[in-house]
Amino acid sequence: MNLTPEQQALLDGSEGEVMAKIVKTLVMYGDTFNARRMVPVTSNLGHTVISFGLEVMKPVYDLYDTLIAAGLPEGQKFTADPKPLDPKVPSTLLDDLVFKKIMYTQQKRYEEQMRRLGITSDDDYTCACYLDQVGNTPKKGDVLSWAESSAVVYANSVLGARCNRNSGMIELMGSIAGFVPEFGLLTDEGRKATWIVEVKCEKKPEAQLLGSAIGMKVMEEVPYVKGLDKWLGTELNDDAKTYLKDFGAATASNGAVGLYHIANLTPEAVEQGEALIAEGAKVYVIDDAELERVKANYPVIWKKPDAKPQLCFVGCPHMTLKQLQDWTEAVGDKLRQNGRDKVTVPTVFTAPIPVIREFEKTMDAYRLKKYGVVLSYICPLMYMNNPLCKSKAVITSSNKLRTYTSARYYTEAEILDIITGGRV
Repeated sequence: MNLTPEQQALLDGSEGEVMAKIVKTLVMYGDTFNARRMVPVTSNLGHTVISFGLEVMKPVYDLYDTLIAAGLPEGQKFTADPKPLDPKVPSTLLDDLVFKKIMYTQQKRYEEQMRRLGITSDDDYTCACYLDQVGNTPKKGDVLSWAESSAVVYANSVLGARCNRNSGMIELMGSIAGFVPEFGLLTDEGRKATWIVEVKCEKKPEAQLLGSAIGMKVMEEVPYVKGLDKWLGTELNDDAKTYLKDFGAATASNGAVGLYHIANLTPEAVEQGEALIAEGAKVYVIDDAELERVKANYPVIWKKPDAKPQLCFVGCPHMTLKQLQDWTEAVGDKLRQNGRDKVTVPTVFTAPIPVIREFEKTMDAYRLKKYGVVLSYICPLMYMNNPLCKSKAVITSSNKLRTYTSARYYTEAEILDIITGGRV
């Protein structure tokens, strides 16, 4: 690792022992991946993936205290993943007991640490920090130090920023130090596609399902997707960005994708075209039958596979304003078709607080509440980590939530049918 004189001085202790350990950690991290140098973090805001105060993670919170005591995060601002609890979300007394007395016992301590680390308000807690309403939106070419997989893949792919899939503590250290080791997705070579994905569907593929299929096939490699622009167009408008948000989250969780290129749509694909495809790239053809095959092979791990759904989560990653509006209209239409006034399955839509605030200025918010849907800032994944949830029949349209929990995946159309009293 070739350090600048300033970086070497930090490693040698010019700003104290704690900063020296941070730099040493970053150097060891870079050495692991054969990085030759550090590059500056250029984004104005950091983001931390850890948003929960689990008892088992006390050593992490102790390390936070060390960083804070050393005064290192001073002046640095962050956003963070969503909080794990919201009293509006349906739960039993026993659920709450496990949440508060066994699982998230360090939550108050952690949130105070986040305040001292630069979290300015509850508005800053969301996995979709890049949304306009939240404001942590990197520019094209920005170098980031993030870890949240759905945010990393969105920033790399849709915004054209540069970020590796870091760990929770590494991301924080990179933001505090102001530099990260250069390797992988920070390099031109590392951003080349080693897979060509040809989408040959007869109808617009479900974002979460297509992303799942690609993620499981390419794993941590970079796909160049052809044919999707037929359905999304060639402009990164709200509809396209919303689709790619959910698509990317599925590629990152069902595989380990940190970057994808969409022909004629995402920034680097528009600029460089097929020059982004590495020599010898493998080919994966996806049609409707392939998507059905992938979906049919998802395991159902409910205690009772034929159980009636008890809870539904929509919004992992968090929903956009457009999604809230579209889902509200769709739920209302389906309820009227089925001769009902309210959803028949307790349903939670999750979104960032600034998005919720803007949504609540509209009549749609009144309609959604009237339909019986709960609107929350919660992280569904953190809710589902409660061991009691494994005995619950929870459904979702999120392939990320399906992957990490016992929740069962259905397409958006199927979810609409189920929660409005129809049948799949």
